[in-house]
Amino acid sequence: MAEIGIGIALAFLTAALPICVGGIGTAVAMSSIGSAAMGYLAEKEGSAGSVMIFIALPETIVILGFVLSFILVGSVSTAVSGALAAG
Repeated sequence: MAEIGIGIALAFLTAALPICVGGIGTAVAMSSIGSAAMGYLAEKEGSAGSVMIFIALPETIVILGFVLSFILVGSVSTAVSGALAAG
C-alpha cells in the first residue's frame, strides 16, 4: 500500500481551511449583528422579519466555504488517485 506523503496531507488540510476560516469569520460577524439586532427589536417590535435576513446573511460565508472545500477535496482526491495509479 502506498504511503501518504506530507504534500497530500497538506493538500487535504488546505481543503479544510475554508470551512474553518469561514466559521470563525461568521462567528465574529454574528456577535456584532446579533447584539445590534436585539437592540433594534427592542426599539421596533414589529420588524422581526427584516432582522432575520441580517442574521442569516453571514451564514452564506460558511456555505460557500463548504462548497469550496468540497471542490478542493474532489480535485485533491482525483490527483492522488491518478498519482497512485501511475506508480
